Amino acid sequence: MLVPGLAGGCKLLGPLACQLASKYRVITFQLRGEDDCFSLRHSLGMQDLVDDLAEFLQCQGLETPTVLGVSFGGVLALELAARYPGRVGSLVVQGVGSHYVPGVLQNVAATILARYPLPTDNAFVNQFFNLLFGKKQPPGPLFQFVTRQCWQTDQSVMAHRFGLVQQFDMRPRLAEIRVPTLALAGNRDVLVSEHGLRELCDGIANAQLVRLKGCGHLAFVTDPHRVAAEVTRFLAARVKLAV
Repeated sequence: MLVPGLAGGCKLLGPLACQLASKYRVITFQLRGEDDCFSLRHSLGMQDLVDDLAEFLQCQGLETPTVLGVSFGGVLALELAARYPGRVGSLVVQGVGSHYVPGVLQNVAATILARYPLPTDNAFVNQFFNLLFGKKQPPGPLFQFVTRQCWQTDQSVMAHRFGLVQQFDMRPRLAEIRVPTLALAGNRDVLVSEHGLRELCDGIANAQLVRLKGCGHLAFVTDPHRVAAEVTRFLAARVKLAV
């Protein structure tokens, strides 16, 4: 199972990867630029990041693996399945819809990331992470884990990826995704619209939607047991159909 990284690096995916690793071989993939913001001096678009994933599959000899992507990683997973249809066996995404839908939160985040240098691990700014949790998260190990990992990604890298997401629109190419797809959605995810989520599942021929009650955008961190259980059920059903 290939799991592309996201802002915060592969460590933010650690809890979910550990849950899945008890039953599957899990490979996390750190995106280009995560540890080197100077790589952004060169033109680096969505196609480059998708090509990186495809090249990694080839170099590792991974034939049609399950690709799991969350948030920005979910965007890349969808793009990979559409552009390289023969390289992906099945697809799992969480925290992504069919296209970018601008809103107040998204517009504020884009403006701040692009124009205002932020102090690292600022207590005031960290309060906005509550929106990603889907509810107010009390201070403690989980909140500290998320903020600490996210701030390890340079602000310029976060701003660059947000800019790529603003151009994201899979609607014309959803039919090109022909692999079994599981879409996981927290019912408190403020970054993914209901309309975009429905378009995603309706546009992919073999897609199913599972709601994660009480979860926000960071469901893969706050409830990795439930996310892993849904992934396991999805893959087990695929095996039964193949027998």
